[in-house]
Amino acid sequence: MKNKVQLIGHVGQEPEIKTFGEGKKVANITLATNESYTNAKGEKVEDTQWHKVKAWGKVADIIEKYVTKGKEIAIEGKLTYSDYLDKDGNKRYITEVVANDILLLGK
Repeated sequence: MKNKVQLIGHVGQEPEIKTFGEGKKVANITLATNESYTNAKGEKVEDTQWHKVKAWGKVADIIEKYVTKGKEIAIEGKLTYSDYLDKDGNKRYITEVVANDILLLGK
């Protein structure tokens, strides 16, 4: 099995783009995915999940040029996990999708 994630959703905020030495670029976005279902009472329930997405290189270039808040996109990538100590010494965990492909959807 592979570590593979595919998501379709709307970008939650303007992309954050950082450029490092020698033109290396990273883009960070949040992506909202929506799912609806009917609960046991027969009521329609909307569920929104937020995902942190990071992209490097050419995918970051595409995000910088064409992606804005609210844009519908599809991404493919892998899940990554990391941790760090906050200022109080508490261990914090981060789950991100590292995108290696992007498809611009909608208008």
